[in-house]
Amino acid sequence: MGKKDKKKSAERKERIAAKQSKKAEKKEKKKKAKGRDVDSDAEDVELDAVLAQYAEEQAKFLKITEVVSGPPTPRSSATILASPSNRNELLVFGGEYFDGTVATFYNNLYVYLIDRDEWHEVTSPNSPLPRSGHAWCRGGNTGGIYLFGGEFSSPKQGTFYHYNDFWHLDPATREWTRIETKSKGPPARSGHRMTYFKNYIILFGGFQDTSQQTKYLQDLWIYDCSKYTWFNPQLPPASQKPDPRSSFSFLPHESGAVLYGGYSRVKASTSGSGKQAKGPQRTILKPMIHQDTWFLRITPPGPDAPASAGPTVRWERRKRPVNSPNPPRAGVTMAHHKGRGILFGGVHDVEASEEGIESEFFNTLYAWNLDRNRFFELTLRRPKGPSKKQQSQAMKNRDRSKADEEELLRNLAALEAKKGIRREEDEADFHRPQVEEEPSEPANTKIVRFEMPHPRFNAQLAVQEDTLFIFGGTYERGDQEFIFNDLYSIDLAKMDGVKEIFYNEPPNWNNKEEESEDEEDEEDESDEESDKDTEVTEDAVSMDTRSAASTELTVPSVTQGMEQLDVDEPPEPEPVVEDNRPHPRPFESLRDFFARTSTEWQNILIERLKTQGQSVEKTPKELRKEAFDLAEEKWWDSREEIMALEDEQEAAGIGEVVNIAEKGDSAAVGGAARRR
Repeated sequence: MGKKDKKKSAERKERIAAKQSKKAEKKEKKKKAKGRDVDSDAEDVELDAVLAQYAEEQAKFLKITEVVSGPPTPRSSATILASPSNRNELLVFGGEYFDGTVATFYNNLYVYLIDRDEWHEVTSPNSPLPRSGHAWCRGGNTGGIYLFGGEFSSPKQGTFYHYNDFWHLDPATREWTRIETKSKGPPARSGHRMTYFKNYIILFGGFQDTSQQTKYLQDLWIYDCSKYTWFNPQLPPASQKPDPRSSFSFLPHESGAVLYGGYSRVKASTSGSGKQAKGPQRTILKPMIHQDTWFLRITPPGPDAPASAGPTVRWERRKRPVNSPNPPRAGVTMAHHKGRGILFGGVHDVEASEEGIESEFFNTLYAWNLDRNRFFELTLRRPKGPSKKQQSQAMKNRDRSKADEEELLRNLAALEAKKGIRREEDEADFHRPQVEEEPSEPANTKIVRFEMPHPRFNAQLAVQEDTLFIFGGTYERGDQEFIFNDLYSIDLAKMDGVKEIFYNEPPNWNNKEEESEDEEDEEDESDEESDKDTEVTEDAVSMDTRSAASTELTVPSVTQGMEQLDVDEPPEPEPVVEDNRPHPRPFESLRDFFARTSTEWQNILIERLKTQGQSVEKTPKELRKEAFDLAEEKWWDSREEIMALEDEQEAAGIGEVVNIAEKGDSAAVGGAARRR
């Protein structure tokens, strides 16, 4: 019995010691919590534990399930892609939403069935963990979709986590597979871009958030889908390569890839004025919007190369694109479409005062020809109505059918009167008015607008067949950030309006106290503002009203405010340069234009060569070829102006007249009067 009592006493002491140890740990945690900033969660959240919990919840899904759902919830820094295996599907993955207080990250996969106008949400046991700022692209010759990297943060964004995992998605089965490569892959990052070339996946740039700074990257990685190997090509020391950056455009090319623009922060030294200028300089990080263009030439290894050999690469700096968007803007996005990039949106920041930065947002749409390195602004065109000739013919057909119907009724009435078979019931039925049922509109009819969506930056773009899809994006007003929750489509071949697939009100910003203070500051900012400007500001604050019949986006209603600013502060007019070169005519093709003006262009070319002191001893074939290049450049430069003239002439019903330009120069008098 004595031994048992001693054993129980020892166990009791151990339990008491364990309880005291736990109490001491709790007290220590409370002391640390009191010493921390209330708004910071850098210490109280362990990201590894949070991600482990996500993985545990994800494992509860025993199989891949796909259910009909609503559109994705509001999110930024998500990715959208046209399915490479189904022409009627769009895929949306990941993203984050910050309401001013808490950040939420997503890892659900949405599928939009274009032909059925239906959203599906896919859950999978092996889906990647929640993230934003990741990159994905189609697999080129190997098929499928490849995803790399991204970031995850604690709810209050006190701590960040960058991923370096690599995934493959089968768009047909919706199955995710994590790729374990044979070699070391790229380091963790966000804001990078990926594209494809043959059986390669190309990754460049991005950034890493460290505890001290944000580091922008300029390393290039190529993944061979057939060898399951990453390559990090090393360039010769004297070789040029793009500067570190993120948020750039990266498009596929038949010989490699093309890079345009981007964003980074570079170190700059500042010093005070006057006596303080002699003191030590202060180093700051200055935002930089890149406007350069690079071509990445990729050469696969030859048949005699060893199995471990990777492709050889070379960066080639290109000239600055012609007609590039001005002013320079960050947050633009671009999608690939038949040898060109389709660019939308962006933001240009201007340091207005010490209180903050004034930003200008854009909703313009550009096409960037990759081979010609030239931008063209894309504008919407209203659908063509029937011509006067067609309208008169339709009137004649209706009059003829009405006369035939009346004659038939008279014959029937005469026949019935002759045979004496008409009855009161028949006469009543005969004179009873016929009610035509109006065709009911389909339930899924979409609103089509003839203006671009609200200005924004970091919108997600995808092109399926010849249709551009614009998903989400971000707009800022003061310290407030609004995440758009919408999807639009534009037919790039017709440009006949913007179809609104779905639209939901952007959620309100949680920091209401700062919002009310900002409103009071805006009202007291200047006594010279008109009542109209004040009404515009009040409309911009209201985020709850949106008329379905209106053809303008009113959430936020800052579009009107931007238009007012444009009126109050008109840009300085550009000097008009007189152009005496031949000008294209409306409805005239490039071939017809050159056939009409070939002699003039050859004379212009000869005069230019003489002015430059070059020899004009060229064969007729060479002279004609170079003259055609000049004519082609002029034809494309005048395209927007000519399209506007075509619209005016078609609206006036004189479209047929322009097609008879072969009759002589007298037919071009009307067109020449409209030259600008």
